[in-house]
Amino acid sequence: MTMSRITEAFKNKPIFMPYFPLGYPDLDTSIDVIEALAKNGADLIEVGLSFSDPLADGPVIQHATQIALEKGIAVKKSIEAIGELRNRGVTIPLILMGYYNPMLAYGLEKFVRDAKEAGADGFIIPDLPMEESEEFIKVAGDLPLIPMLAPTSSPERMEMIARNAQGFIYLVSVTGITGERKSLAEGLGDLIAQVREHTSAPVCVGFGIGTPEQAKEVGEMADGVIVGPACVRTIGGSESPVETAREFAKSFAKVLR
Repeated sequence: MTMSRITEAFKNKPIFMPYFPLGYPDLDTSIDVIEALAKNGADLIEVGLSFSDPLADGPVIQHATQIALEKGIAVKKSIEAIGELRNRGVTIPLILMGYYNPMLAYGLEKFVRDAKEAGADGFIIPDLPMEESEEFIKVAGDLPLIPMLAPTSSPERMEMIARNAQGFIYLVSVTGITGERKSLAEGLGDLIAQVREHTSAPVCVGFGIGTPEQAKEVGEMADGVIVGPACVRTIGGSESPVETAREFAKSFAKVLR
């Protein structure tokens, strides 16, 4: 079911993929927010697992995940939240995005089994290089580990990762940590074309996309648009986060259709 759900999502390209961390501003609200995103235009959602040392994340996501940790979010509760979202009728793919240490501490086989039973569709692990991912991929079975590619990747590494990609490719549009940028990275179209030479997997672009206008521009080149910090900042800073999530999803989905 998992890969077919991802395949199904990419039939309406370009897709809109927001990121939101479980537990922010509290667990119940984050579940409501993710449900609202899913039912108002998101095609696939990156569901954040909080970690105390999120190396790839900028201040917005670091702040949100720190609050989530202070409120007591943990891997077990996060996986249970995926199950709750499925019980509420969320049918789009939900990709768990988190760092490797908490997964190891939970137990890899147990983590994958519980995530699969809850209804997760795959994983993004920023601190697990593809060269070191063999054990995880073996344990994950038919749940894909989504590869991340950066502009700094060598042509050889880019080819190796692209050829072995499962699900889709997460293409980091800029070097550095997550965060919104005033303008898109130069040469993004060339970078996407370069990746596509080696794979038929969909290519989704993340890092630095903060407005519907930027999303539209990226959507003309890529198969999907990933929006992280702008989503977290806009919804997390709102007095009515669920309503804001609805409007946020609609505003991005509208420009990509």
